[in-house]
Amino acid sequence: MNYFKQIFSFAKPYKVYAILNIICNIFYALFGTLAMVSLFPMLNVLFDKTKQTNTKPVWQGITEVKDYAESYLNYFVTQKANQGHDDVLIFMVILVVSMFLLKNFFNYLAMYFITFLRNGVLKDIRNALYDKYLELPLSFFSEKRKGDSIARISSDVQEIQTSFLSILELIVREPLMIVFTINAMFLISVKLTIFVFIFIPVSGFLISLIGKSLKKKSDRVQQEQGYFLSIVDETLGGLKVIKGFTAEALFGQKFRASTSRYYDYSNTLLNRQNLASPTSEFLGITVISILLWYGGRMVLNENALDAGLFFVYMGLAYNILTPAKAISKASYGVKKGNAAAERVLEILNTESPLKDKPNAVTKPNFTTAIDINNVSFKYEDEWVLKNFSLHVSKGKTVALVGQSGSGKSTIANLVTRFYDVNEGNITIDGQDIRDLTKHSLRGLMGLVTQDSILFNDTIKNNLLIGNTNATDQDIIEALQVANAWEFVKDLPNGIDTNIGDSGNKLSGGQKQRLSIARAVLKNPPIMILDEATSALDTESERLVQKALENMMKNRTSIVIAHRLSTIQNADAIVVMQKGEIVEQGTHEQLLQNNGAYKKLVEMQSFE
Repeated sequence: MNYFKQIFSFAKPYKVYAILNIICNIFYALFGTLAMVSLFPMLNVLFDKTKQTNTKPVWQGITEVKDYAESYLNYFVTQKANQGHDDVLIFMVILVVSMFLLKNFFNYLAMYFITFLRNGVLKDIRNALYDKYLELPLSFFSEKRKGDSIARISSDVQEIQTSFLSILELIVREPLMIVFTINAMFLISVKLTIFVFIFIPVSGFLISLIGKSLKKKSDRVQQEQGYFLSIVDETLGGLKVIKGFTAEALFGQKFRASTSRYYDYSNTLLNRQNLASPTSEFLGITVISILLWYGGRMVLNENALDAGLFFVYMGLAYNILTPAKAISKASYGVKKGNAAAERVLEILNTESPLKDKPNAVTKPNFTTAIDINNVSFKYEDEWVLKNFSLHVSKGKTVALVGQSGSGKSTIANLVTRFYDVNEGNITIDGQDIRDLTKHSLRGLMGLVTQDSILFNDTIKNNLLIGNTNATDQDIIEALQVANAWEFVKDLPNGIDTNIGDSGNKLSGGQKQRLSIARAVLKNPPIMILDEATSALDTESERLVQKALENMMKNRTSIVIAHRLSTIQNADAIVVMQKGEIVEQGTHEQLLQNNGAYKKLVEMQSFE
């Protein structure tokens, strides 16, 4: 029931469409019932069963509505016949057609209005899910398959719209159709209607037995879909490795195993779901058959029911079958959609541990220093940093060096608050970064990572991520600073050239220079360079190194370096081993120490 509340909360902005849908459904149910009832006067005229009367009937109250309607019909037909009209049958045909026309007109309007509500809810759930993906920390996705996240925002949300939200259409229309139809059936014959109600609970019980395992089976289908989407994502991202290691058969086997499981799970689910319609129809026609026997006895043996009314009654009884089938099908849909809703709401209800505090401060500028104070941090069980402290004054460049796994990149993740420290704190101008809004904190920083993260778009749009208000001239100047203009200007469309998925139309060095240009365009007071030159060849490294030195002037920079030749001019070099500082000083000082730094330099000199 909680799922209902949360999903339906997304329908609030579209309540006008819901109200219009309800109004149209009321008229649909009303005219749907009248359409069947209108067959009775036509049958009477057709079989000349109309009683001749010239006395206009008098309204005796709602309890006598059946007798009043029948008497008024007889009076109306008699008057028409006395006036010499031979078109009474045509009039009755027009009456029947009009009732069915109005029924279907309001049915269309009801579906028209509900479309805006359903698609609006679909849009808003997807938007909320995407916003949540952007809000959740990197640690959340390190434990999730990317394909599973894609499945939740695509197929799972679609399943909510098609299955779970189908209840919105049925919540008024089908119950009202049943209520109006049953009222008409009671007016025709109380005895026969009570007889019908004996069989309805039996039918409902049999139908409910089928749907009990649908949620569990649907959950398996959606999980498997997320798994094979992950395989597709990993395959497309790693085609070069797959082909290089001739692993096509291995990955093909893995994918086919997943699609085979999906095939089996889907068959089980759909076959169970497909039982809903034939089962409810068979049970319905069984009730109709029993009605034919019992009602036929009332007409033929007991003379307790008019033959024309019995035909109308049978039509009304069958009229219940359609909404009853729709309700039973919707109940299966809800069970199936329940699994999808559970997976979507699992994400939406996840609280981000990095959420801004209610009283978080917006920090517009950077004035004095960054301080890392006795910080300890672990991603899982093993400590990556232990009592780590570092002071970075404004305008200074501090380089972090050390072997892989020493904790260098972790510092960048903590300063940008992609993760929160386990112990200690990090301050900017004396303010704990956990007391600042993430948006303003990261607004002070430019980030260039080891992996050139670019998007399938133009060079211009990739750089505008750094500054959405930049002009073309600003972009060109940033490219010149990053020594990227030399190749961009020769591209077919210049800065408007599309660089392909992940920038794969460019070389590694070109991609990295665009990443640097993006950081230059942002023009932040703090630069964080996480092995920014490691992907470059020697010539590109020389070009970019000069650009980085120009860019870092008058800025505070934290440089994580693999190649030590790129950080010789840093104001301070911090040598790290296993999450701790083992040496600290300038390039010359550390060489004189004959310690860990000198060993690293000597090792690289032989590379």
